[in-house]
Amino acid sequence: MSDTSPQGVLVCDKPQGLTSHGVVSRIRRWYGTRKVGHAGTLDPMATGVLVLGLGRGTKLLGYLTGVSKTYRATIRLGAATPTDDADSEPDLFADPSALAAVTDAAIAEGVSALTGSIDQVPSAVSAIKVDGQRSYARVRAGEDVSLKARRVEVSTFAIRETRYRAAEGHVDVDVEVDCSSGTYVRALARDLGDSLGVHGHLTALRRTRVGAFDIDEAVTIPEDLDIDPPRLRTLAEVARTLLPNMSVDAAEAQALMQGKTITTDRAPSADDEIAVTCGEDLVSIAEVRPGGGLKSLTAFAIDLA
Repeated sequence: MSDTSPQGVLVCDKPQGLTSHGVVSRIRRWYGTRKVGHAGTLDPMATGVLVLGLGRGTKLLGYLTGVSKTYRATIRLGAATPTDDADSEPDLFADPSALAAVTDAAIAEGVSALTGSIDQVPSAVSAIKVDGQRSYARVRAGEDVSLKARRVEVSTFAIRETRYRAAEGHVDVDVEVDCSSGTYVRALARDLGDSLGVHGHLTALRRTRVGAFDIDEAVTIPEDLDIDPPRLRTLAEVARTLLPNMSVDAAEAQALMQGKTITTDRAPSADDEIAVTCGEDLVSIAEVRPGGGLKSLTAFAIDLA
């Protein structure tokens, strides 16, 4: 009997205040299925693009791990928080004279220094594992956690608007950031504030793009989950956005699903991973072997009848 449970990928607009796992729970109820996963965790404070896989769609989520992302954020200069964002209360404050000395030129210089290929120390309350345990769990348990710097790529760090509010003790800077996977925007806020000598943290964060998936295409999750859910993106259409692709006939598809190596002159260069489709179905993610051989790394069972 064929599997009639939902199979595919959903791009949603995560609401503020909900964890990524909380989104997964809602999608399970909305689509009536247990097999749901997500790629690229967003903190509860953050909103925006969260990509979810349902059924065999979960097998594609790993290919989203290394894609670049775009964020819009508000950096508040003048105070720091333990979490580098608004999920905790400020505990360090700038000297008023130092904050008053902050200028557009100084902010621009600080942003420029954090653009390009940089070594970034992630926030201590990140999900990075330290000896098998999440860093944030160690911090919550009272440990003093120091993470190692990692090389990340910030291709764009653009200032959109700056609001000086000296009477309120802060300066708010709206920014747009294009960056590599593994970049922490709240760490950029922290480091910008430190470079200016006034501390800094995030007060708003919205992810507007994950790889080829844009916020304009994202689905809003309704409060009323009795509403019929939208169509999922098919495995084949998503795979084509993530990898080079080629199509095969039914006999070749059957061989690939059985773990056999097929020979073809239609495949890209050796060592490439490609999406292999048959009609509108995704057959496999396959590896191109030297000499043109093609063998499945991950097979997707499809009905060839």
